[in-house]
Amino acid sequence: MRLDQFDLNLLIAFDVLLKERNVTQAAAHLHITQSSMSAALKRLRVSLNDEILVQHGKKMIPTPRALALAPEIAATIQNLRNLIASATIFDPAHSTRRFRIAASDYITTVLITPLLAVLQKVAPRIELEVRLPDNNSRKAMDDGELDLLLTPQQFLSPDHPSDFLFRERHVIIGCASNPVFQSELTVEAFEKCGHVAVHIQGNPVFIDAALNAVGDHRRIEVIAPSFLQVPWLLRNTSRLALIHERLANLLAEPFSLAVANCPINLPVMNEMMQYHCARTNDQGLLWLRECLKDIAGRSDPR
Repeated sequence: MRLDQFDLNLLIAFDVLLKERNVTQAAAHLHITQSSMSAALKRLRVSLNDEILVQHGKKMIPTPRALALAPEIAATIQNLRNLIASATIFDPAHSTRRFRIAASDYITTVLITPLLAVLQKVAPRIELEVRLPDNNSRKAMDDGELDLLLTPQQFLSPDHPSDFLFRERHVIIGCASNPVFQSELTVEAFEKCGHVAVHIQGNPVFIDAALNAVGDHRRIEVIAPSFLQVPWLLRNTSRLALIHERLANLLAEPFSLAVANCPINLPVMNEMMQYHCARTNDQGLLWLRECLKDIAGRSDPR
């Protein structure tokens, strides 16, 4: 079939059908009727000379050719969207764009929260959709479902560009009444205390890998799924926790926490922001990245 005779909207239908693998759900995703989606699937089958999806019991299974085409079509759609977006002048004061960002609770607290204050003044109609990073974040980036992934450097995808945000130290926090803080914290005292660790989505975080490299001798008593839960788990106990310096500075006063340097020499964490390789010249995303870098520079505890 000639390209000028092919309805490019069918590419959108193909992309959603392959993700949903259900005509009814794909129709709901695109806000069209089930009969319209069924008609689109029929036209796709004719145009591509392939069944695309085959009914198997209550499920629809993609054909081998559909699976081979899926990543190419998804990339084509993203490139077209970026081409249209980059061709327009971005005006933050009037933009109603929604940016989709994957960021930990820590980054949301120290970076996204002050960003919201900036947006309220200079870009009041912009929306942010913030989600926690997980094992599917790289695929979401590949599929164009994320505008930005905010993550430590070692978790970046090699397939997309990134920008440096800031360097972050890890410090020790604990209940201010904990006698361990009455003198300089030693390695022996650090290892003798019980600890609260954080595993996000069940996975160890940057500090775990850093400690494992030098020998992790903490006595972990509690594993929390979020850094923001840590202060509650330290109250009225002798437990300690290693968290990011920026976050520790924000939490110390409201939670009556003491903050101390770690007696173990740990590497500094480089916090980065990653975006799709096809969106390098996206004017809206360029503006947002500059906003984040400006806030990151102003929040440096040093």
